[in-house]
Amino acid sequence: MLRSDDLLARSLAAVWHPCTQMKHHEALPLVPIVGGEGAWLIDADGRRLLDGISSWWVNLFGHCNPRINAALKDQLDTLEHVMLAGFTHPPVVELSERLAALTGHRLGHAFYASDGASATEIALKMSVHYWRNHGEAGKNRFLSLAGSYHGETVGALAVTDVALFRDAYAALVRGGGTVPCPDARLAADGEPAAEVARRAAAALEAHLDAHHAETAALIVEPLVQGAAGMVMYDAEYLRLARALCDRYRVHLIADEIAVGCGRTGTFFAWEQAAGAGAADGWPDFLCLSKGISGGYLPLSLVLSSDEIYRAFYDERTARAFLHSHSYTGNPLACRAALATLDIFTADGVIEANRSRARLLGDAVRARFADHRAVRHLRQCGMIAAFDVAGAPPDFARRFFAAALEQDVLLRPIGDTVYFMPPYIVDADDIDRLADGAAAALAAALA
Repeated sequence: MLRSDDLLARSLAAVWHPCTQMKHHEALPLVPIVGGEGAWLIDADGRRLLDGISSWWVNLFGHCNPRINAALKDQLDTLEHVMLAGFTHPPVVELSERLAALTGHRLGHAFYASDGASATEIALKMSVHYWRNHGEAGKNRFLSLAGSYHGETVGALAVTDVALFRDAYAALVRGGGTVPCPDARLAADGEPAAEVARRAAAALEAHLDAHHAETAALIVEPLVQGAAGMVMYDAEYLRLARALCDRYRVHLIADEIAVGCGRTGTFFAWEQAAGAGAADGWPDFLCLSKGISGGYLPLSLVLSSDEIYRAFYDERTARAFLHSHSYTGNPLACRAALATLDIFTADGVIEANRSRARLLGDAVRARFADHRAVRHLRQCGMIAAFDVAGAPPDFARRFFAAALEQDVLLRPIGDTVYFMPPYIVDADDIDRLADGAAAALAAALA
């Protein structure tokens, strides 16, 4: 039987943990997880923690979900992996077909990788290569929103506007342009969020008017900018951005790595903006990762329009998209994704989530709407968040530790507390999350 202290000592000696200042673990011990069941994680001492952030936004239907487990066990006895260059297999074909159908066949030709940053890199490279194939090699710069986050590989950092992740590697990064974010928190008293979106779109228009000849693509996180602190904005911005990108011949990349797969109330967040411009208002590229495999295996992909795909279809190898990952389209990961899509269909998840989101919003408002330190309480589908005024510099670590004392996993981003639970939480789970957050906030501000 694993002992907690032994597992922690071995991990500190052998593992470099992500997004972590390792020295902080001298005061805040790692949490040794040995099992999972539904919305709960189980540590080495048998304590159960309610996973209020879906284990970094990936777990949709609970840990050790029986239906996803069964699909993977079946796939293990059939095919674990085959290279996708020159070969294909049933899970990758079916997954690609089903995802294209979910866009109404506006996007398809799925190109696979493993993680979100890799999907970002693929979309960026495809965009630049598209323009090169069209004889416009000068269109090779990128544009993103202020506060954007699209990954931490070198290419993705070019469109990530979070100084903590980017600045240390500035010498490696080819900088891109940024335009104002349509953050709904910037609205004046009584002003609708759509008006903030229109102002931000006007700034985008001015930038594109001056720089469209060198701009390959605009990349956005539709509706919610996650790592910026769950920044939420009106879908009007996406509609206007699509029209502007059409006018100035600039690609539009939708990074749905965090917000796709039902998080915002529709399967794709972009569905809430579609209906105007080219291809019924859809982006040229759409990136997915995180929840697409149900939180089971690394998987990411880029869906592209037919126009993008046709630009690479040629006898000449140099015009092909020569990009690869060893585990591209891995059958096990694709099978997990297919099982995840099956659950969406069989359980009517999108509709059920609307009721679940109302419960989440009601619970968070009941505890925090009148709290003296809480600002900008907001919600988009199964994401709820608020900012904490006067938070101390170590607020996030203090809150996280205090939440663990309440047997709840919640991990603030700076001074923003957010909730992003799996889609299987019930009313009791939601109340437990909100109660745990209230106790943690009191402790973190004490």
